[in-house]
Amino acid sequence: MTEARRQAWRRGRWAELACAMHLRLRGYRILAQRLRSPVGEIDILARRGAVLAIIEVKARADLTTAADALTAHQQRRLIRAAGWLIAGRPGLAGAQIRFDAMLVAPWRIPRHVVDAWRVDPQWLNSSDRVAR
Repeated sequence: MTEARRQAWRRGRWAELACAMHLRLRGYRILAQRLRSPVGEIDILARRGAVLAIIEVKARADLTTAADALTAHQQRRLIRAAGWLIAGRPGLAGAQIRFDAMLVAPWRIPRHVVDAWRVDPQWLNSSDRVAR
């Protein structure tokens, strides 16, 4: 692993920890961090009440660049990972699934973008969710 890659990994890990702390202070319960699945990784899985938030963390030099870093491809990957998660944990099926983003820039409080994108809830409950 190159030094630049190692530093990027450290920045990403720090950003995820800062976001998890920020969420806890706002009443969320962190269920998992860096949750790996066969179809993708969920940075943070958090719950507050009936809402299950699938959260993608983006750390960049500024918040605008961080927001631009969340691509449609990554959104599809997270949607597939959420479908995989719900299929494996029937207790989560009744939760209201929401896709959020958290944007991190140096010396700034993480910005939580609630409901950053939407997906048809029927798709998450369909039997072909992992195949797409």
